[in-house]
Amino acid sequence: MDELERKAMIAETLGALERIGKDKYWLLEEIKRRNANLSISSSLTTYEILYACPDILLIQLSDFLKVVEAKTTDVPLYSETYHWFYTDLVASSDPSNSVDDQARKIVELNKLIRQAMTFRTRNQETTIILPTGDGNAIGFKDNPEKPLLLAMEVHKAINEHNDRQLPKKKIEVRIGLSSGPVYRIQDLLGNPNVWGNGIIYARRVMDLGRAKSILASPTFAEEVERLKPDFKKLMHLIGDYPIKHGEKLPIYNVYGTIDGVDIGTKKRPIARRAQISQAQKAISEGSGRFYYTAIEVMLNIVDVKTMMTHHTNILHLINQYKDEAERYFIRLDGDVPRDFPDLNVKITDEEGKALHISSLNVNKPLAKEFFVRFNRPLKPNHKGKSLKLEWDWEEPEKHYDYTFASDCKKFHYVLRVPKGMPIRQRVLRREPHVYEWTYERTHATIKYLEKNTQVEWIGYNIPAFHAYRFDW
Repeated sequence: MDELERKAMIAETLGALERIGKDKYWLLEEIKRRNANLSISSSLTTYEILYACPDILLIQLSDFLKVVEAKTTDVPLYSETYHWFYTDLVASSDPSNSVDDQARKIVELNKLIRQAMTFRTRNQETTIILPTGDGNAIGFKDNPEKPLLLAMEVHKAINEHNDRQLPKKKIEVRIGLSSGPVYRIQDLLGNPNVWGNGIIYARRVMDLGRAKSILASPTFAEEVERLKPDFKKLMHLIGDYPIKHGEKLPIYNVYGTIDGVDIGTKKRPIARRAQISQAQKAISEGSGRFYYTAIEVMLNIVDVKTMMTHHTNILHLINQYKDEAERYFIRLDGDVPRDFPDLNVKITDEEGKALHISSLNVNKPLAKEFFVRFNRPLKPNHKGKSLKLEWDWEEPEKHYDYTFASDCKKFHYVLRVPKGMPIRQRVLRREPHVYEWTYERTHATIKYLEKNTQVEWIGYNIPAFHAYRFDW
């Protein structure tokens, strides 16, 4: 290679080094790896180091840097779905904590994670581990329950660790769980890294938490709920929270007891959220969107002292719009303050398949509003579709109100109370824009059965926005 060719190759190599962020010390290590007998001083400039290389080594370095640069800049053709465990120390930037104390906590946290069985038995070929400064992001490709199991182990280990420590040395962390696609990329140093919604949402969910919080995205919660009934009991939908750029995400708080161990905390995320009622808009749209061929309402009083009542509503509906319907709006009201997870809400379709809540807009003590997503879009005028809604809420006022969002062909109301409980039944009706209740001319029937007393009332051709009240 003549002098001109050497200078041209050196210039090209210098450009490649700059584009991928490599310095002369990285270059010296690469030269040493390829030619251990070649001695080049680190006091030389990058140009001088390259100029001191033999032609064959210069060509090897140039070809190698082209490969590194291509890997660094090319976006992978396909994404991969990973399940993420994302954690960091709470109050890591607190100025009252010394850098030394904070570093010790990070070391201790890493130690507790390494000791967890889920981490020790991970598939090392597919698991991604990314240090985040004061925590870690760990992605599992093989199983969605791995992040949850790791969160449970780490939570338990931290509690045991803190029981032995002075207050200042206790470790407080928050954990975010999410599932989603990521692209495998390389950082400036050529190290493996990832980018994509899976890890981004895990971080944003975690950022909402406080000490001891384990929060999950809906993609993660809905997936692990299907694996085991015990996992489903840990997933508590608590509302839509703003995560970034005005976007809101339904957040699940992960807490409860599993295998005799308490995990998580019932405390709400620290982020504020605006609870915007969708009731009026949804009811107005519903009057034209759906028609009810039948509505069945069943109330089963399970505790006379508290009037705890198991509610079951079965809605047989037809989509009257020309386009498909993908979700349905539900509003629940109560007389006793209750948090949404404590209502034990269960929603299924006509095949008994679970339907998932896509948005919890309002989670106030006495009112809940949410949208439920159909498993398959509801086609126009398609018959035979139904939605079954179950929940638990006290009825201490001993009456139940129902407002019709759309026209209803048949309404069937059934109340079951324990045998021997005194009961006075009456049915009242209220028309739109009228405040006063009036007595319904058709009375309910009462049956005294062996185990309970049953009250039943049936109404036909009820117009939208009419309301009925049942006293007992």
